[in-house]
Amino acid sequence: MLVNIAIGLVTSLLGLGFGWLWERGRRSRALNRKAAFFGVRPGETCLIVLSNKHNAPGTAQHRDVRAVIELAMLAGELGCRVTVESGEFRGSNADRTEFCVGGPIGDSNIRTGGHLAAHLPGVTIHPYNGGPDSVAIEVGGDRFLFDRGNQEYALVAKFTPAESSRPVLLICGQTSAANQAAINFLRREYDRLGRVLVSVDRYCIVIKASHLTTYGIHRAALERDVSATAFGHE
Repeated sequence: MLVNIAIGLVTSLLGLGFGWLWERGRRSRALNRKAAFFGVRPGETCLIVLSNKHNAPGTAQHRDVRAVIELAMLAGELGCRVTVESGEFRGSNADRTEFCVGGPIGDSNIRTGGHLAAHLPGVTIHPYNGGPDSVAIEVGGDRFLFDRGNQEYALVAKFTPAESSRPVLLICGQTSAANQAAINFLRREYDRLGRVLVSVDRYCIVIKASHLTTYGIHRAALERDVSATAFGHE
């Protein structure tokens, strides 16, 4: 009788122990996949580059500030510290994973324009001109047109500059709402994206945010993987 009880207790303890180890391993694997997708390592410092508000240097759109908060939360989940710079930041990201938020229109984020020119030769961001192609994102002849509040796009690209040891994650939306929608989408769907993209080390995708006036930033989806065209022959 006592032997049976002892065996039952040992079996239960072993079951609990193996269950705890399995759950810990599952969480660790999920965290590693997330860190790999965003290009960060726990314990490191991430650099966030924030756009200026159009025609108002030194200030930022409310939604871009919220986007930075989302990125800071993401970094915290992955055990990283953050530093924040404006779009006029110069120099290498070096050993810091960089999150560069915002488009280059009107010099809102000059650094984004530099990243596009240096690493994404297949991408064109059309200027604001009031016409049908105003602030359109063009990749290899395909244009992703801007329809404020109804259908907006963000280009998201990950690449590692030759002079850096850590990658840049560029979030270039047609508006600050598109920026925030893209970041929110990436946080939710990184695992699925990691399974469908050819590589999580370097990619360029277009994210579509629909019906923002009704659903806010929450109706966003992957529109297209444009990696092959966007990077050209870099």
